[in-house]
Formats: sequence, C-alpha cells, structure tokens
Amino acid sequence: MSSIRSLPVGRAGGESNMIINITSISAPELEVFANLTEAQLRNRLNPDEGLFIAESPKVIRVALDAGYEPVSLLCEERHITGDAADIISRLPESVPVYTGERELLASLTGYTLTRGVLCAMRRPQMPTLETLCKDARRIAVIHGVVDTTNIGAIFRSAAALGIDAVLLTPDSCDPFNRRSIRVSMGSVFLVPWTWLPDTDETTALHPYGFQTAAMALTDNSVPIDAPFLKDIPRLAIILGTEGDGLPQSTISSADHVVRIPMSHNVDSLNVAAASAVAFWELQSIHNA
Repeated sequence: MSSIRSLPVGRAGGESNMIINITSISAPELEVFANLTEAQLRNRLNPDEGLFIAESPKVIRVALDAGYEPVSLLCEERHITGDAADIISRLPESVPVYTGERELLASLTGYTLTRGVLCAMRRPQMPTLETLCKDARRIAVIHGVVDTTNIGAIFRSAAALGIDAVLLTPDSCDPFNRRSIRVSMGSVFLVPWTWLPDTDETTALHPYGFQTAAMALTDNSVPIDAPFLKDIPRLAIILGTEGDGLPQSTISSADHVVRIPMSHNVDSLNVAAASAVAFWELQSIHNA
C-alpha cells in the first residue's frame, strides 16, 4: 500500500471515506477481491462472516438500495469522482475505498474490471422456507442448475415476471456467485431466495399449500398454456439442468408435469429461456 488520503465526496455532514491508493497488489486487505475463491467468500463454516462481490456501479446501487451491507470498495481512480462518486457518498465512513490505475487493478483481479468498480458486501442471513412461502403465490424452484450464467438469467426473469421467491436445491450454484450477480444485473437482490432442505420439493412445499409443476418432456406432460394451471392459487415451478433435466424422482412426485410446446423438431429450450416462458405463462389469475 502506498499513500492514504481523504477525499471529500459530497457526503451529508461533510464526512469523507478514506481513499486508499494502491501501488502493490500484495496487501492482505485486497484478498477479498483477488485471492479468495467463491467457496472461501461464502464461508460455510462461519456463515455470519460470509461475503460476496457486487460488480459494476448499477449492480452495486441495486444492492445498496436493497439494504445490503458494504464492507469495502475497489475502483479505478477515474471513477472516484465519476461513476462511483454517488456510491462512495452512500457508504458508511468506516468502509475503505481502494483505488489505483486500471492496469494495476486488472493485474489484481485477473481481468479488466467491468465498469471499473467492485464492492465486497456482507452475505445476509438466509430467510426460512416458511418465511418465503407465507405470502407467495408463485415460486421458482431451481434443481441442480450449476451454470452461473443460467442462475443469473433465471433470477432476472423471476424479478421481471412476478415470481415471489426462488428456492434452490443444495446442489445448485450459489446465486451470490460473482458472475451470477453480474448476469442478473442485481436481480438476485430483488427476489427473496433460500436453499431448500435436502428433500423432495413436493414434500417440502405441500405443507405450505403449494402444488408443484415440474418442467419436463414426458408422455403425460400438459402444455404450459393449459388454463387450469393459472387457476392454481399457489404454484411452485421446478426447473432442472439443461442437459439432464429433472430427476425422474422429482418428476414422479410433482403434482403436474408441464411442457413448453416446440416447433421445428427442437426438443427443448435453454433452462434460462424456459424459465422466462414459464414465469410469464404460469402467472396466477389471482394476482390481479
């Protein structure tokens, strides 16, 4: 680390954050941005100390608006009084802001920063299944989807198309993965979500009044525009991996098996695309 200088950024009351100028990438304070893996950031052994990285000014603003707690900020020098100025003005005075030249930060993170700004934020305590289900009418269940891009895209569609909550099986990708957050454009901060217990989805959700709809191509699946589906007061839409789809056990236990009709001998859609179709088509008529 080289110099530490205080820079006024228009905070209420005249306070300023400490702007810490970086000349070396070896400082331990920067490990969160450079050296910690996603698993280390998540910190399963001590969940209360878990972190995630929000990337780009727009995504960071969404996270701050949603009440997430910032821990530190990393940005290019030119953004201190540019794209990051309003973000810095919102940070608690105790939150450090690390900055340096574009080339140095690229060597620190391993790639050129997207829009030049990263923010380390504290992972929140996850809501309980009961809390998420209490007032929900439409829930998305993500089963075993490990592609970070698909997770982010599913969350973006869920936020845009009226899904009240998202549940994930333990073998799915973490929505707070850096790439998932970026692809979702911050939508992971807008839709409440939690991990499902390691049990069958239908068994887990029936006590809360939900029927389950497994998205799968089977001989007895019903088309997604079947009118009775919209009339179900509480429906959980289960989505599986793009390659293998849902396990047979999940399909067999579901209350309904639903398909998206295809043309030109196309057998299926990418799971993220399928989620957008399903979320739109299966909206409840009771939402009006």
